[in-house]
Amino acid sequence: MNNLQRLQLEIQGIELSHEEIQVYLAENGLKHYDEYNPESNKSKRSIYQTALSILESVANNPTLMKDYKQDDMSIAAFHENLQARIEQLERKVRQMPSNDDKTESNYFMLFQ
Repeated sequence: MNNLQRLQLEIQGIELSHEEIQVYLAENGLKHYDEYNPESNKSKRSIYQTALSILESVANNPTLMKDYKQDDMSIAAFHENLQARIEQLERKVRQMPSNDDKTESNYFMLFQ
């Protein structure tokens, strides 16, 4: 699986052109054709950051913020659900280690 395929798993249902997805991946230091390494914290974090960038772009589209009603179905609170997903991804990215070191500690020495 390459980075593009992994990102598409994360953003299912969001329609973007291939070029747009490549730009988002490049902004987060990824190439779409490179092999995705699920054991790499750096790779996972970059995929999540890319998905977060895409969701934030979708959230900036004002035409998507209204409620829709079609036949007997209504699609309400799209924006609230989108913001909840953005906050969830932000939390996940913050808690994820930023490098692939195998150290178990998340602490650093402030004073020496």
